[in-house]
Amino acid sequence: MTRLRGDISISLDGFVAGPNPSLEEPLGEGGDLLHEWALSAESWRESHGLAGGDKNADSEVIKESIVTTGAVVMGRRMFSGGEGAWENDARARGWWGDDPPFHVPVFVLTHHPRETLVMQGGTTFTYVTEGIEAAVDAARSTAGDKDVLVAGGASVVQQCLKAGLLDELQIHIAPVLLGNGTSLFDRLGIEPLALEATRVLASPTVTHLRFRVPGRTA
Repeated sequence: MTRLRGDISISLDGFVAGPNPSLEEPLGEGGDLLHEWALSAESWRESHGLAGGDKNADSEVIKESIVTTGAVVMGRRMFSGGEGAWENDARARGWWGDDPPFHVPVFVLTHHPRETLVMQGGTTFTYVTEGIEAAVDAARSTAGDKDVLVAGGASVVQQCLKAGLLDELQIHIAPVLLGNGTSLFDRLGIEPLALEATRVLASPTVTHLRFRVPGRTA
């Protein structure tokens, strides 16, 4: 069965983005610090069409996610940072240019319908207006025998947890204190949920935590 995996970087104090996000700073003030561990990794750079990078345990974690992902689910804010009608969105084609790094079908949660956007390198963006379960179902139908990756942002991960959809949650904790911003777990509104830790990997720049979500089969 295709697994649904959440995968997201956070600060030590639990934020996935800093305060005051904008088109110039989509991750808010200081939010870029959460991803420095990934930006220097060979596998991340290769997926973005860049040469070089570090061959280390962090790079292997990214590579593992890339090779096991058959489809991606994300929110509108992660896709473009915008809201409202698409014709008014300055990033209506996403952040990544004509050859995005996903190379698989991506399903974007939005309140505003539009036609599927076909990009280079095998990436397609399909816009889902019927809610999280519809987006997950559509992603599962295209992932084949690979996983569906829930890439973010925080709201989408929360929706998946609240709906009982996630099989696995992987969190990359950067040694950064943002003090404020977008919290990953501040609006869950669920009963206490004890996750099962299945892996802990640490490097000088990040700690990777993987959890199985109880009640799921993965």
